[in-house]
Amino acid sequence: MTKGPDKRQMKSAARLYAVQALFQMEHSALTLDAVRDEFETHRFGAVYEGEELAEGDVKLFRLVLETAVSDQAPIDQMTDRALVAKWPIDRIDPTLRALFRAAGAELVKGDAPPKVVINEYVDVAKAFFPEGREPKFVNAVLDHMAREAKPEAF
Repeated sequence: MTKGPDKRQMKSAARLYAVQALFQMEHSALTLDAVRDEFETHRFGAVYEGEELAEGDVKLFRLVLETAVSDQAPIDQMTDRALVAKWPIDRIDPTLRALFRAAGAELVKGDAPPKVVINEYVDVAKAFFPEGREPKFVNAVLDHMAREAKPEAF
C-alpha cells in the first residue's frame, strides 16, 4: 500500500500553488473563482508529461488565495513598510509580489507560527529563484512583516 502525501507536503504545495495562482491572476483577466477552480481541478495531483504534481491542502490554498485578494490593500501596505522606501511593492518582481501577498495573507489569517510561514515562503522563493539573492531578501521582508502581523510570536 502506498502512502499519500503528508500534511506538511500538502501545505507546502498549497503555498506554492497560491503564489502561482496570484501571479496568474495579476497577468490575466481571470477571476479569483476561475483561477481557484483551475488550480484545484487541473494542478492538484495532476500528471503532466509523466510527472505527478503535488497534491495541495485545499483549505490552506483557499485561505491564502482568498485572503490575499480580499485583504490585498492592507497586505500590500504591510509589505511596503517592510521594503526599502525606494522600492514599493508595485516596483518589485511580480513573482515576489505574489509571494509577499500569499505570505502576508497567511501571516494575517493563517494559524501556522510565523517562523514556519517565513521558512515555507523562503523555500518557495528558492524554487522560483534557485541561483539568486531573492530568498535572503524574502526572508528579511517576511521577518519584518511577521513581527508587525504577529508581534506576540517574537
